[in-house]
Amino acid sequence: MQSLVERLDGLLYFPVTPFARGAGDRAGRVDLAAYREHLGSRLAFLDAPERPGPAAVFACCGTGEFFSLDLDEYADCVRVAAEAAAGRVPVVAGIGYGAALAAPFAAAAKEAGADGLLVMPPYLVAGGAAGLRDHYAAVAENTDLDLIIYQRDNVTFTPEVVAELAAVPNIVGFKDGKGDLDLMQRIVSAVRDRHGEGALLYLNGLPTAEMSQLAYRGVGVPGYSSAVFCFAPDIALAFYHAYRDDDSALVTALLDRFYRPLVELRHKAPGYAVSLVKTGVRLDGLDAGPVRPPLTEPAPEHVERLAELVVEGRRVLVEHGIGPAV
Repeated sequence: MQSLVERLDGLLYFPVTPFARGAGDRAGRVDLAAYREHLGSRLAFLDAPERPGPAAVFACCGTGEFFSLDLDEYADCVRVAAEAAAGRVPVVAGIGYGAALAAPFAAAAKEAGADGLLVMPPYLVAGGAAGLRDHYAAVAENTDLDLIIYQRDNVTFTPEVVAELAAVPNIVGFKDGKGDLDLMQRIVSAVRDRHGEGALLYLNGLPTAEMSQLAYRGVGVPGYSSAVFCFAPDIALAFYHAYRDDDSALVTALLDRFYRPLVELRHKAPGYAVSLVKTGVRLDGLDAGPVRPPLTEPAPEHVERLAELVVEGRRVLVEHGIGPAV
């Protein structure tokens, strides 16, 4: 049986979490029917004869607005993701907060059918090296699921601490959302020096990770998460397979004409790394509802620009002989 790490060889899908619109008791609640539809439409690409994917579903993580979900909502979303995946690809659920609060989320994820956990930063505080080591070791001790630890926001690891945590049996991966390639190279080197090759799986977790993935591959980080797969799966998969196949012409065209302008649009307002993605899902035909505060909806002119970029990205695919999406 393949390990979680072995199964994460491919494009990684981070679904949005739909919320219901309208008035009454359901307004603002998690819309599980829309969530099933979102998952099913993207997992259908597993059957694509060319450029199949994704390799995993990362439920209730940053793009899935983990911060806004209560424990019951979270458990429902992870369960629906596991049902939709049906064992074809692993489901990795996000957890966070301090170790005491992370433990019931980890237990709920396991009961709901998750195969692993992505551990997001502890709430608010920025601890030192020893404190971070102890925190992530405590989170790992409270579950037997495999963990991927996530460096972003208020968490910056030293290479020595990552090397220590790599010795914890169920810490199997490291995801970087900082973008410091010098630090990332030193982390990869320190873990390799202490434990040998393959001790951890490394992932690029920057928003719109495609923009930086060529550089990340150069320091030993082969995989990445794709928010674009949520709303333009054909573009995301075409880029991923071109990246893996060293098709530099298609990679360059998509970077120049789709991904770079998308990053520039994402920088227009705080929170667009999530709200633009959910807007893109709506543009693609599924009403995933609004984002929850403190996130806000994109301005109308930014929605229009996002639609233009998707059209341009698909124009690139046609120019390179790639047909329409599944």
